[in-house]
Amino acid sequence: MSAKTASATQVLFDTPGPRGRRRILLLSILSVLAIAAMLAAGLWQFASNGQLDPNKWVVYLRADYLAFLGTGLLGTLQVTAIAAVVAFPFGLLLALGRLSRLRPLSWISTVWIEFFRGIPMLLVVYGFLLALPAYGITFPRFWMLVFPMILVSSATTAEVFRAGIKAVDRGQHEAAAAIGLSPRDALFSVILPQAVRLVLPSLILALVTLLKDSTLGYVVSVNELQFQGKNMVSITRYLVQTYLVVSVIYIVINFLLTRVALALDARMKGRAAG
Repeated sequence: MSAKTASATQVLFDTPGPRGRRRILLLSILSVLAIAAMLAAGLWQFASNGQLDPNKWVVYLRADYLAFLGTGLLGTLQVTAIAAVVAFPFGLLLALGRLSRLRPLSWISTVWIEFFRGIPMLLVVYGFLLALPAYGITFPRFWMLVFPMILVSSATTAEVFRAGIKAVDRGQHEAAAAIGLSPRDALFSVILPQAVRLVLPSLILALVTLLKDSTLGYVVSVNELQFQGKNMVSITRYLVQTYLVVSVIYIVINFLLTRVALALDARMKGRAAG
């Protein structure tokens, strides 16, 4: 650990002594035991109600059921990818607008960001599903999910980009000016490339959030994984098993994305240390 990191840690947290370390260890052991007890109780409850019967799980190995869930997974990935491809660049534009010296542009960008950051995405989905059609504005169901995801994600991503831009060392601005670059050229040639590298792990975590938001597709009947799981429950009548399988799929995808984000973050820190 570097001296700078150590000093920051000491400011934020008191270094635990022998007694404190023993207390932390004891609490950790008790937490693990409590979680294990809850899992055991859950498994016992499932077993006592016949939910662990192999016949209720083997159906998910059938090719037609796997293809059914695979169609939903493909829909989830499509929705997430399209929303990310539009929302992330739009978020960058909003961040630049908020940092702009043009007051009207900065004000409009700030209002947009704060409004869509503060409103639940489910409410935006219902707005596209119920409110806009009342005024004759309709969209295909696919876009009733994608547009709200873009609107909300662009606002939250804008703040990520803004934080990245402001995190770039001030000396970079001065160095760009010293070699004759205009503020605009310095921004696009020097500042933004560094800011994007800084926030790349955060963008991947934002992608995880988008993936979770795609589960609201069931509201507008978009053919994504959660909606396919709901349909499979009506076919198999196995609610617990179906949603556990669907949950495992989401967990695996989110775990892989999170690992990519952590790997990128470690690589960035390694370069900075070098």
